[in-house]
Amino acid sequence: MLNFIIKTHQKDTVYKGNRIFILNKGINSGKPQKEPFTNSFVIQFPNEEDAETVYWLAYSLWKSKFWHQSLCGSVIPFLRIHDFKKDFSAKADELMQEHELHKKQVLALRLLEQKEDQLHQNIILINEMRKVILHRYCKK
Repeated sequence: MLNFIIKTHQKDTVYKGNRIFILNKGINSGKPQKEPFTNSFVIQFPNEEDAETVYWLAYSLWKSKFWHQSLCGSVIPFLRIHDFKKDFSAKADELMQEHELHKKQVLALRLLEQKEDQLHQNIILINEMRKVILHRYCKK
C-alpha cells in the first residue's frame, strides 16, 4: 500500500523529503516531474521507493492521456485537485495490485527513456556536425 499526501503546490515553498510534482494546467495536465511546475500539485512521500513508484505510475497515466477525461475549462484546460486525488488514489491502488508486473514495466520505461535520451544526444551531435561542415564549406 502506497502512502502519500497530495497538495496544491505553493510558489516558493520548500518541501522536505521525497516529492514529485504533477502539472495541473494545460493540455499536458498530469505530467509528473521531480522539479516544481508553476501550476502543479505536489505529492509527498515518507520514502524514496514510494516516490519512485508513484512517479512511474503518474508517468504512465499521463502518457496514456488518462487525465484528459477529467480536464475542465474551455480556453486553458485544468485539473481539479479533488478529481485528481480521487482518481489518482483509486488508479494507484488498482495498478499496485500487480506489483511485480509494475516493476517490469517500470524497468522497460526506464530503458526506453535512456534510449530516447541517447537519440536526442545523437541528434544534437549530428546538428553540430552539420553546422561545422557548412561553416567550413561556406568559409572557403
